[in-house]
Amino acid sequence: MIMERKKTDCPALPPGWKKEEVIRKSGLSAGKSDVYYYSPTGKKFRSKPQLSRYLGNSVDLGCFDFRTGKMMPSKMQKNKQRLRSDNLSLSKGKPDLNTALPIRQTASIFKQPVTKVVNHPNNKVKTDLQRATEKPRQLFWEKRLKGLRSSDVSEEALRTMDLPRGLQSMGPDSADETLLSAIASALHMSSAPITGQTSSAADKNPSIWLNTSQPLCKAFTVTDDDIRFVSALEPRSARRGRLDMMSSVCVSGTRSITLYQ
Repeated sequence: MIMERKKTDCPALPPGWKKEEVIRKSGLSAGKSDVYYYSPTGKKFRSKPQLSRYLGNSVDLGCFDFRTGKMMPSKMQKNKQRLRSDNLSLSKGKPDLNTALPIRQTASIFKQPVTKVVNHPNNKVKTDLQRATEKPRQLFWEKRLKGLRSSDVSEEALRTMDLPRGLQSMGPDSADETLLSAIASALHMSSAPITGQTSSAADKNPSIWLNTSQPLCKAFTVTDDDIRFVSALEPRSARRGRLDMMSSVCVSGTRSITLYQ
């Protein structure tokens, strides 16, 4: 590529600065030119930001035209007008923070205010108070109780209780020890009745249809025979405490036992 170089002094910059204009004579970009500036020490600058960083506050380059190498007062006036308009826009504030009523965007000549309805008596969407007050819990959190054993004062592990035949665990990696700990936690942390997972779909896909307020066991019913069997095994004092924890509800000839805290 054939190029023609012209290097001249730049009077707009401090003494010793040179301006070089490289004109392309051939190729697709023939006739176009590139402008460079050289400091008295010979350092080359290809853009106005590089020049501003090097000179700093020693020279005001606000109205300096990089291509012509001259100071342009009209350019300074444009910069002042731009700064003035920016300051005015900032003083007005952002439109998002405007508290005025919205205006209907129609082809009407007159501005019509829009009535903002916050709540309506016929609104079908209701807020779930239970979901708003309760904190979210991890799904299958009962699995963290696996392998934990309680101990007495002498730090000896206590014998675990045997679950009744009607209690069947469900869910991934379910075990009787985990279910026993989950039921004990539900009795201690909640005052709601413990019925198990009453939905039949929870057995097929517990990850979706699981009731998080109930332990991971199938729905169970306690009959009179179960009560008599437990009463025959326990001493009178323990039997009285167990019966205080249970209340019977008559359901179709049998009794469904609901455990309370």
